[in-house]
Amino acid sequence: MTVHPMPPGPPIRKAAPTHARHLLRDARRLLAEAAESTHANVRYATAHLAALRAAAAVLRVRGPVAPARGRPRPAWVQLAEAEPLLAEWAAFFAAGAPTRAAAEAGLPAATTPAEAEDLLHHTETFITLVEDTLHIPTQQSLPLTG
Repeated sequence: MTVHPMPPGPPIRKAAPTHARHLLRDARRLLAEAAESTHANVRYATAHLAALRAAAAVLRVRGPVAPARGRPRPAWVQLAEAEPLLAEWAAFFAAGAPTRAAAEAGLPAATTPAEAEDLLHHTETFITLVEDTLHIPTQQSLPLTG
């Protein structure tokens, strides 16, 4: 995953940052839970949910591009529209949604420990990018490895 610096995005709605902070705090909490788990399925599913909370923070602040009509659109589609600079991340996490569903269902071969570990670190990077994008101070949630 390539990490790009985030230029200023669209204006932030005034009431939303408090809600975005809460969503990002929840994302960090979920990421810490994922890091503490020893089961690959739990690690993967929880890390993916943490990324979803971070995406929700962006959507809370930047909002959907157009009001939803008809069938609800996935958060990852909405994220790519609301913040195009996060579109690559949205595609990455959207591609992992079936694995998360399989992991949540308890399928034994849903994911591997290495895949869960990779997702954990990608999610950490994504949450930090979201915090930078929304100008919310970063709170390190995973221990730095040497």
